[in-house]
Amino acid sequence: MTEFRSGFVCFVGRPNTGKSTLTNAMVGQKIAITSSRPQTTRHTIRGIVHREHCQLILVDTPGLHRPRTLLGQRLNDLVRDTYSEVDVIAICIPADEKIGPGDRWIVEQIRQMAPKTTLIGVVTKIDKVGRDAIAHQLMAVSTLLGPEAEVVPVSAVAGEQVEVLVDVIASKMPEGPAFYPDGELTDEPEETLMAELIREAALEGVRDELPHSLAVVIEEVLEREENEDMLDVHAILYVERPSQKAIVIGKSGGRLKEVGTNARHQIERILGNRIYLHLHVKVAKDWQRDPKQLRKLGF
Repeated sequence: MTEFRSGFVCFVGRPNTGKSTLTNAMVGQKIAITSSRPQTTRHTIRGIVHREHCQLILVDTPGLHRPRTLLGQRLNDLVRDTYSEVDVIAICIPADEKIGPGDRWIVEQIRQMAPKTTLIGVVTKIDKVGRDAIAHQLMAVSTLLGPEAEVVPVSAVAGEQVEVLVDVIASKMPEGPAFYPDGELTDEPEETLMAELIREAALEGVRDELPHSLAVVIEEVLEREENEDMLDVHAILYVERPSQKAIVIGKSGGRLKEVGTNARHQIERILGNRIYLHLHVKVAKDWQRDPKQLRKLGF
């Protein structure tokens, strides 16, 4: 009989290398927010992968970067702690992009911060290229990580090789019982998930000046007395400048309405409740550089 294995794994890589999509594919439901913008993940959202022979807890970090603000520094500290505490670090590199200085820098940082943690390579987005290109990238990643690291090609979008990756990661985990009961998909508080989904919806399709400047705080969640299946969710979207407030709200409030509709669908899918979203946009000047504001916004 094969032994049950369980442990913690974290996906790392440059922005837009498919980490969050892979998390969602392995868990089987949308947990991590996906966006083509760097730095969209702010919280250590854990997806929990349940299989007969293993349980993998996926720790999602904000991604390492050279910090320019106090927020950036705090996010890097969070990453540093995570790297040394997980059992496996999986480095994601897309099949359709050459390995660059960014990838090398990340590997270097991991080797310094967590020299004892098992490394594996994941070549993502294999649905985008032909066989030869995949083989070439597998060799390149193997050279980057060294001969002892296993490298697995996957396509989270097409569902190709996802189970192979689950098995490879599981094989590196210690033997031991499950950490979470069956059926639980994340240990994030519901409010954190709601805030992340609203943030994702607000970032969709806007210019590059917003990503770091947007924070979402759930003020309160109220059950309706006359209808217990209906929740009223009051959220505030904080930006740093009045010009950004105008972008989020859009012409005659059209954009904010769209954000509300998209976020609501996602939240209802995860919570299984009908919700009414009350969104307000406020300016908190330069909040990323102000320790007091950062605390207030949960960083």
